[in-house]
Order: sequence, then structure tokens, then C-alpha cells
Amino acid sequence: MAPSGRAAARIALVTVLLLITGCGAGAGSGGATTTSTSSTTSAAALLAGLERAATGAPVDGIECQTTEQVLFHIHAHLAVYVDGRARGIPEGIGIAPPRHEVQTPEGPFVDGGSCYYWLHSHTADGIIHIESPVQRTFTLGNWFDLWGQPLSATRVGPVTGTVLAYVDGQRFGGDPRSIPLDAHALIQLDAGGDVPPQPFAFPAGL
Repeated sequence: MAPSGRAAARIALVTVLLLITGCGAGAGSGGATTTSTSSTTSAAALLAGLERAATGAPVDGIECQTTEQVLFHIHAHLAVYVDGRARGIPEGIGIAPPRHEVQTPEGPFVDGGSCYYWLHSHTADGIIHIESPVQRTFTLGNWFDLWGQPLSATRVGPVTGTVLAYVDGQRFGGDPRSIPLDAHALIQLDAGGDVPPQPFAFPAGL
């Protein structure tokens, strides 16, 4: 079944997104340890799947509702590199199963589920949709909690090792969990190496 309404509009943006963003990485120094195997998405091995992702119960005070909320509606982007190589972020974080996924020429698009958390992803491009009925500061820690993956200065998902963080091209020296998901924030996490901040352009409409 073809998506409609806002879902169709988002899918139309995916083509633009894939044309303007790449997954370049610098050389890493090694040292990160991965504790589980990964599948692939968009030519990058997944950092982690959705096996431990939230399924409907509130997480960090973030609720899962049957419709997307738009009172507070912004977007941020997350990129993760392990040993200098890009790792994929799965589509469907923050969308509770059973998820409805459509295949597009650009890749899978999750256009529905039993409920939507105020933070969620539709595609595997790293874009985080913040769609909340209340205006508040959400953090990267909230996102990883919804994903069901650990995040600290020494771990990102199943990967252990020193984690370096960049926000909008600048080194972030605090706890990566505290990084705010501000409008159009460009967040990059590096484990096992130091990859220079990589560019990303949000497509029109996001």
C-alpha cells in the first residue's frame, strides 16, 4: 500500500536527502570493541537493531501516542562512526510495533505503528523527528533510551571504547547523554577513533 499525506511528503524528501548527504569517514585509530554482530542498511553496518527498542510504555516521561504530535516539531541528525567507519541508525526507533514499512527506491520508510513516541525515526538516514505536545529539551540520552541502547563516555550501543562527541562541528566535552536535540542539531559520535565532523544538509521541509 502506498503511503499518503504527511508520510508521502516525507518519502518524497528522502530522494533529496540521499543526494545531498554522504557517509564519508576519516581514518580511525582502532580500539573500539563491538559486542554483537550487525546487519546492514544504506551500505553501513547497523550500530544496533530494534530488538531492545521501546514498545509503547513511557520512557523518560516520553509517551507513545496513536498520532504524531506537532505542537513542538523540530528535527536533529545523528551520525555514528566506529573505528573510522560509519554505522547505520535503523528506521523505526520510537515507532512501536507492529510497524508498517513501505519500500521506496531510496530504501525502507516506516509510515506507521501502534503508536508514536515524541522522538522517532522514519528512515535509516539518522534524522530524528521531535514531535511533541509539549515544548521541552529532549536529549541524546532520551533517544538512546528509546532505542534501548546504552550511551556514555565509554560506550555507544554495543561498542565499548572512548566516545568522542561533536555538536554542530564543535567538540562536546560533557556527558554525551546530555547533548540536547535542538533544531537542526548535527550530532556525531566517534568510537575507536576521531573522525572530523562530517557535513549533513537537511532536506527542504524538515
